[in-house]
Amino acid sequence: MANPSPTDDDAPDVQVAAMTSHAYRALGEAFAYPDAALCEAVRTGRLAHNLRELLHIVHPALATAGNWRALSDAGAGQALAVEFTRLFDVGAGEPPCPLYGGLYCTPRTATLEEMVRFYNHFGLTLTNPPRQLPDHLTTQLEFLHVLASREAEALAGNEDPGAYRRAQRDFLARHPGRWIPELRKRLAAQRPLAFFVELAHILERFLNHESARLVARVGPVPAVSVTHPAQRSLGAARGDASTDE
Repeated sequence: MANPSPTDDDAPDVQVAAMTSHAYRALGEAFAYPDAALCEAVRTGRLAHNLRELLHIVHPALATAGNWRALSDAGAGQALAVEFTRLFDVGAGEPPCPLYGGLYCTPRTATLEEMVRFYNHFGLTLTNPPRQLPDHLTTQLEFLHVLASREAEALAGNEDPGAYRRAQRDFLARHPGRWIPELRKRLAAQRPLAFFVELAHILERFLNHESARLVARVGPVPAVSVTHPAQRSLGAARGDASTDE
């Protein structure tokens, strides 16, 4: 008899958190500029296979929905790189589908400042010069990768993971959860290679699932008050009693 498929209810929390962390990193790498190594991972099906395996452990429905074959289609020659540049890198004023969250959540300066506070609070700093700005999608996904990894470490050490879960919940609500749906809509309007359309769909479904998982674990996102949202979330990471009540 085949083993039953794991779900986020019957797989150990530590395993779910660890695979969630790996999934954030894998998605961030998939949204990077498609160099030769990434194109090879797409064409061989390795990227699709690895991401699907990770999402199956996080929640099986994430691995069954969608057009996974599209994630193995890099087009001919340099098609994937050319399409990436058209969609995300060039355009009059800004590209048609920017990967910078601050361009969707104005004012951008405030968005950048808020994210830097998130990163710095958890001991993270951007390289100098940074590979990407603080509001770039790959930077945001890397931060969520770190938070989920620390959640897994806390669970493995029988420590309270609540601070990392609250930080993930708030960061998702304040940043990628706000603008990824708009990115997906803009992508669809550009009629791009199916790879990018499906990648955006997978990311959106994954973020929606994670938001729901975290709300179920630590409660809904607190209403915005006089306290700056980033400061409230950082208080949660410190364990301030008044932060999440």
